[in-house]
Parts: sequence; C-alpha cells; structure tokens
Amino acid sequence: MSENIKYYLGIDIGGMSVKGIVLGSDGSPVMEDSVDTRPELGGEQLCAGIAGMVNGMLARLCADKSLVKAGVGCPGIIDSENGILVFSGNLNLKNFPLAAELKKRTGLDVSLTNDANAAALGEARFGAGRDYTDSILVTLGTGIGGGIIIGGKLFEGYKSAGAEIGHMVIERYGNVCTCGRRGCFETYCSATALIKRTRYQMEENPGSAMWSKYTSETATGKTAFEFADTDRDAKEVVDWYIKYLSCGLANLANIFRPQVIMLGGGVSGEGERLTAPLQELVNREIFGGTEYAPVKIVTASLGSKAGAYGAAALAMEK
Repeated sequence: MSENIKYYLGIDIGGMSVKGIVLGSDGSPVMEDSVDTRPELGGEQLCAGIAGMVNGMLARLCADKSLVKAGVGCPGIIDSENGILVFSGNLNLKNFPLAAELKKRTGLDVSLTNDANAAALGEARFGAGRDYTDSILVTLGTGIGGGIIIGGKLFEGYKSAGAEIGHMVIERYGNVCTCGRRGCFETYCSATALIKRTRYQMEENPGSAMWSKYTSETATGKTAFEFADTDRDAKEVVDWYIKYLSCGLANLANIFRPQVIMLGGGVSGEGERLTAPLQELVNREIFGGTEYAPVKIVTASLGSKAGAYGAAALAMEK
C-alpha cells in the first residue's frame, strides 16, 4: 500500500446495480453507496452513472483525490493489465476501456479485474479466507463463478482470462452448458441447475411433499433442502446436487490444494446442511487423503459485499 493513500474505493459492477465501498487504510469500512447499472444505455452512460456515485462519495469523503485509489470488479473477460473490458454479455460491451473512462470522469487511478476474482480477493482479505494464504471461492448462483488465491495473490491466468471454474467438465458428454460445451460444473451445480432438477423431480413425482408448498413453477433453490428430511424426492435432489458439487470441489482441491474452499451465492445459505456432507465426500476423494494437507469446506462470510471489498483490496495491492 502507498503511504500517502488514505482511502481505497471498491466498485462492484453487477447486472442490476453497482455497489461502492470505501475502506480506510486499515481496511475498515468508511462509506457505502449504490446505483442502478442500466447496461442497456451503453458503456459511456454506465461509466457516467458510476462516476456520479463515486464523485458523490468523494465529495463527502475527501477533497484531495491523490489520497484515494480505486478498484473495480466487473463481469466478463477482463484485460486487467490495460484496464479493458474485453467482453461482457451481461453488460453488452466489447473491447471497452473501462478503467480509462472511469479515470476521465473521476480523476482516480482505477485497477480492474473480473467480478468473481474480486469477490475471491474480498473473502481472502476480509472474509472467510482471511486466515489462509491459499483459498478458492466458488459462487453458486445463476451460474458458477469463483476466484483463486495462491500464496496470498490473486491468480488470473494468461491475459487475466483464467479461473473460469464453472466451465470445468464434470460429466463428459453431459448436459449442454451456455458456453457451448457439455457437462460443465455450472450446468450441474449452479442454483439454476438445482432449481431445474427440483422442478423436474416434482413433475415426475406428483406425490412429493414439495407440492404442498410449491408448484413446479415456484420451486426455488431452497425447496429440496427444505423438504429433504421428510420427503424422499427432495432428498434425492439434494443427494444428486451434493454428489456433483463434491466432484467439482474435489477436482479443485486436487489441482490447487488450497487450505480452504469457500462457498458463496444463494445456495451457500444452507450452511452446514451443505458443507458437512460436502466435506465428507471431498475428504474421501481428495488425492492422498487429508492427514497431510486437508482442505476445509466453509461458507463465505461477506455475502453480496464480497466483490466491493475485493475491488478495494485490489486497489490496495496495485
């Protein structure tokens, strides 16, 4: 960290909103704000909206912009070295100079990374991974995202395009993924996949207790877990989900051997009902056993703020 920098601004660009957080030089939160993303308006208007939020925060915080550094987490393929958003389907942007545009509108130096990488960095520095040097965040949401910390540093791969853990194949010739491949981790273990499997199970089994509260159109990622202790069909869904999820986590554990794998996203709200059976299965499948180098499976702790915290951490470390 630069000695003259007093504040670190983290910006997390999501599909619906942009979150901003300011951390002091000691990492303590100072201020938070948010603004609608509105990707349909294009890149320049996106940056204008973000700059409006940032400049408002700076006006309340510090008149001297030389005391502030900023980091941004953004969905898509990121050229972090040059601050360019190479491609983002969520934002409908391609080869957009995001860091330069934000600097032009705010006067701040801006560091840029993928949003999942930012969330992993946030958890590693301020959340469930803060006591470890090697950690992986796996987010179980609409898709599967995540990030990898090795030796205390964010791993991004060649041209910052790596760590796309959701597109590791866990079922050869399996279900078609949105990326075009078959059998991707995301296709079986995202919240979307869990909901799809739950609804399929309900439609196949009209006597399931899940119908007492939900229809096949209203079932959510929580439905099967909610009924798993009393309904055979719900338990089959949960067992199916945990089987595939443990496969993906064991693969990550065997490749990177982190000290901890943190689960984020909506499904992680199941807590120990999810992590306890996963830990048991991963322990069985991990190469060489657990005596020498065990890998813990835990839930992430920062929730929806992980990306903003991580973006601020990125600014601290650039």
